[in-house]
Amino acid sequence: MFRPTSKPARAAAKAAAVSLSAVTACAATPAALASAAPDGARPAVQQRAPGDQEAARGTDGPHDVVFVQTSAEDGNMIVAYTRTAEGTLVEAGSYATRGDGGRLNGSEVDHQASQGSLAYDPDEGILIAANSGSGTVSVFEVDGPRLTLRQVTPSGGGFPASITVHDGIAYVLNAGTGGSVQGFTIDGPRLEPIAGSRRELGLSTDRGPLQYVKTPGQVGFTDDGSRLVVTTKANGSMQVFDVDDDGLLSAEPVTNDQAPGIPFSFVTDEGGRIVVADASNKVNTFTLWKDNTLKPADSADTGEMATCWIARDGSTVYVSNAGSDSLSAFEVDEAGRLTPAGRTPTGAGPTDLAVSPAGDYLYVQTGETGGLETYRIGPDGGLTRTDAVTVPNAVGGEGIVAP
Repeated sequence: MFRPTSKPARAAAKAAAVSLSAVTACAATPAALASAAPDGARPAVQQRAPGDQEAARGTDGPHDVVFVQTSAEDGNMIVAYTRTAEGTLVEAGSYATRGDGGRLNGSEVDHQASQGSLAYDPDEGILIAANSGSGTVSVFEVDGPRLTLRQVTPSGGGFPASITVHDGIAYVLNAGTGGSVQGFTIDGPRLEPIAGSRRELGLSTDRGPLQYVKTPGQVGFTDDGSRLVVTTKANGSMQVFDVDDDGLLSAEPVTNDQAPGIPFSFVTDEGGRIVVADASNKVNTFTLWKDNTLKPADSADTGEMATCWIARDGSTVYVSNAGSDSLSAFEVDEAGRLTPAGRTPTGAGPTDLAVSPAGDYLYVQTGETGGLETYRIGPDGGLTRTDAVTVPNAVGGEGIVAP
């Protein structure tokens, strides 16, 4: 389902929706679908860090910081913001990753068509960024809103698009050439590849105008770190690997067929279940069994368009609907049952999102305009927008962390 630009067009698109076209709105607009085509030297980029006074002006506490990734093809950047007591954002620095962002053919609101291309490791205090266009990841030390680049290293495959960390281990999802995952140990502010950890996913290698619907969407650990889960979007499955004590994966994943669903992204709920944002405009919950099979627990229609990104705040999950310019909230009970908990309009093309550590704010990227929006989370989970800013050179950017 592509992203209509007028109300009549949106109504017609809803009436004519089919499952494959649902995922297209997660990363593309009608213009991109009408004339999708494959996309030099990087200009000098000035790295800017805030002075003490500037950083303090926007900071209300130790966790009132959010980092967003621009994914720009002429030089990827991480932009830091602090949040005031009133919920407004203050730009607090921008940092070059020394790598390039990338763009999948046909993509528009999210050039990587993924979730989690920016990851934070609280144990080491580092931020890891995917440079999709360069095939590298960048590692930064984090000090409040300040970042210090410590390493740029190959991602172990083509087009890195999602990163996950757990207990000293990181895995990078490389979305190019059929998809693969590569493991790393985390040693201070550096990553070291784990020998023998790369696993091929065997997905589509289509590089046509709808390339972005065929690439994998997210990699993530389960809460205990014993399994690694990969969503495959229009390939229609979720792959689950075992993880041993050394960070090595099982030789083959268990492939859970989700067709005609389009699993795009996921979180785990408080009971350890998998909660999936499905681009066929559903939220699905699953119990992950010991044999790595997924047993459905519940499913709910969002009634929106292009439900593709998800974040959790306690028992509430929020999903971004890129084709409807909205967020949907659901309560997840102890059995995995879903109860709708409200709809909130957003700016154009909402994509990745993150909850503050205190659970009191939600940050949302709006990829069509390169924006960042802030919402105060009420006691009932309701959202009130407190600010919206434009992130420099971030149209189509993806990757957001609130450490």
